[in-house]
Amino acid sequence: MSNASCGYCHPENEYVLWHDDQCRVLFVEQTDFTGWCRVVWNEHLAELSDLDPQQRNRIMQVVAEVEKNIRQLLSPKKMNVASLGTGLPHLHWHIIPRNEDDSHFPEPAWCQPLRQGVIRPLPENFVDEMKTRLNAAL
Repeated sequence: MSNASCGYCHPENEYVLWHDDQCRVLFVEQTDFTGWCRVVWNEHLAELSDLDPQQRNRIMQVVAEVEKNIRQLLSPKKMNVASLGTGLPHLHWHIIPRNEDDSHFPEPAWCQPLRQGVIRPLPENFVDEMKTRLNAAL
């Protein structure tokens, strides 16, 4: 895939919560998992081992900060944190809050749903609070 055709190099309709020169944090809208966020490495690199040690530390620092703040704001039962292999040449991590009444629990969010789940409303201040917290911490 060339940079010209890459959806992460040329994003449309991304909801950016935070960014720097190396990576960005996206809020994933219209999902059954309220509060789902994604950390995307900005450079056209596909795997964690493509990064140098300092870059690896940075992306994992961002992932941990996003997870911590989602837990504080939403109090989920569990978190799914994963970098799932896709055809996109951008390393990215999913940070997904999970609750016992969601459609997949206790299985991971990327498995088949087990039942009709409850979609929890997002707290009114979630997006603004995440932006504030991530800007302060990162």
